[in-house]
Amino acid sequence: MDRPVIGMCTAWERARWSVWDDAAALLPRNYIDAVHRAGGLAVLLPPDPTLAERPEQVLDLIDGVMLAGGADIDPDVYDAERHDETVDTVPDRDAFEISLVRGALTRDLPVLGICRGMQLLNVARGGTVRQHLPEEFGHHEHRRARGTFDGADHDVRLTDGSLAARCAGELVHATKSHHHQGVGRIGEGLQVTGWAVMDDLPEALEDPGRRYALGVQWHPEADEESRLIASLVEAAAAYRRERAGSPVS
Repeated sequence: MDRPVIGMCTAWERARWSVWDDAAALLPRNYIDAVHRAGGLAVLLPPDPTLAERPEQVLDLIDGVMLAGGADIDPDVYDAERHDETVDTVPDRDAFEISLVRGALTRDLPVLGICRGMQLLNVARGGTVRQHLPEEFGHHEHRRARGTFDGADHDVRLTDGSLAARCAGELVHATKSHHHQGVGRIGEGLQVTGWAVMDDLPEALEDPGRRYALGVQWHPEADEESRLIASLVEAAAAYRRERAGSPVS
């Protein structure tokens, strides 16, 4: 098999399908479609308490990690008091994803964090979360309407030469966002390389010491023209070839 395997973290959610209404491990299809379009094999990873203790069991099987959007991160993880607007947290998911990303970074396995995933990447490195942006910035432009990306476009300014800029292919990147939280104190070894043009909120984080460790606050899976997810698949393909002992092109 020559397709790079992308481990994609899922969320525990209540769902309805056919005649059923039950708890399920969910990931929106557009994340999966983006990986398939880029030539990757998508493997869905539900929160797993055993893997939270021993992530190497799954890291041995995959070539890249994608941290998807979703629920607020529990403030206990970054030693903060809970804001009234921080809701529906899932500690089991937080613990699993933090362990997974730390293990991936240790072995230099490519990681892409999207929205919540960017915040999770930051928390995994000892950073914190701003729990309710409208309270700080006085506007709701980062999440204009709940449950839709309609009208959610805004520009992000990217650092020239950064991984974020190389993956986006430009220095001012049009994005789709849906979030009310953002990164606070930046985690160890991470650099901010993207800012929302409208208010300078950090919207891209990366670790320049890793081959591919990137977090973006926006949703590239919602934009079929975005190359962000394809760039993860490309990095994962190179990792796979290197692990197999083949030349990396």
